[in-house]
Amino acid sequence: MAGRLHHHAGDDHKPMHGGVVTPTKLMDFELVAKPTAIQLHLRDHGKSMDASQAKGKLTLLSGTDKQEVELKPAGDKLEATGSFKVGPGTKAVAVVTVGGKTATARFTLK
Repeated sequence: MAGRLHHHAGDDHKPMHGGVVTPTKLMDFELVAKPTAIQLHLRDHGKSMDASQAKGKLTLLSGTDKQEVELKPAGDKLEATGSFKVGPGTKAVAVVTVGGKTATARFTLK
């Protein structure tokens, strides 16, 4: 189909948790960023993944502020709690390692 990205049947890149979705070769990531909690949901072709063996780091860029956040496994997601500067236009870069493979996902919060 002209003008369309390759899209496999069953692939779902819509937010399932109210966040921002970024697909990568390894998996899809959905970032849900709140001032007191950051969640990074992991999905493989629309199905939740077990994040117990995953580890991740998130870099938040808001204006001139830069914040590094370590993400820890929690069910089908990686998460961190604390105090985070997140708002519309905040950029985030997640680096996640699962099973020896690393993926990088970039997000811009809405």
